[in-house]
Amino acid sequence: MNTTKTPPLSECVRRSLESYFADLGGAKTHALHALVISEVEKPLLEKVMEHAAGNQLRAAEILGINRNTLRKKLNAYGIK
Repeated sequence: MNTTKTPPLSECVRRSLESYFADLGGAKTHALHALVISEVEKPLLEKVMEHAAGNQLRAAEILGINRNTLRKKLNAYGIK
């Protein structure tokens, strides 16, 4: 049995952002919100679609969004 505890997703995001800002070395950044959302949303959609065995209605229910919204997001990320 695996006894190591996985950190909460929020902590993973926090650490990634700390690393991102450190790597910038003081350089300016912009559109960070869009960057973070796109980096998180695509794998989220991929894994939920996989879990729902490709059923968009079920995936939309799992995500708590409208099926048409899900379709738009899948198309935007090129996910089939």
